[in-house]
Amino acid sequence: MCRVLDVSESGFHAWNIRPPCEREQKNARLVIEILAAQQRTRETYSVKRLHSELVGQGVQITAYRVRVLRKKLNLRCKQKRKFKVTTYSKHHLPFAPNILKRELVLLAHLRKRGSAI
Repeated sequence: MCRVLDVSESGFHAWNIRPPCEREQKNARLVIEILAAQQRTRETYSVKRLHSELVGQGVQITAYRVRVLRKKLNLRCKQKRKFKVTTYSKHHLPFAPNILKRELVLLAHLRKRGSAI
């Protein structure tokens, strides 16, 4: 393994048993805070809103760090879709004439087609 990585064995073992640095420890704590806030807000807050909520709780963090950690955790906010009205029924136009006269019983094969409706 050391030959593949082109490092000395003593350097590899020293790195392997070395405790995590201060930034990694802070990031681990911040990840827990971000996950808790994400769950508390039902995953609907963006980076800005999530940052302001964390700062409101007394967590010292920048918006950039929130963005980086969220990207590392692959977290995204859920977008609520706006309700779109698809039918406009307040018009004063006449209805289309009923060509079939509600006679939907077929007497012969393919006499009335669905395209005539």
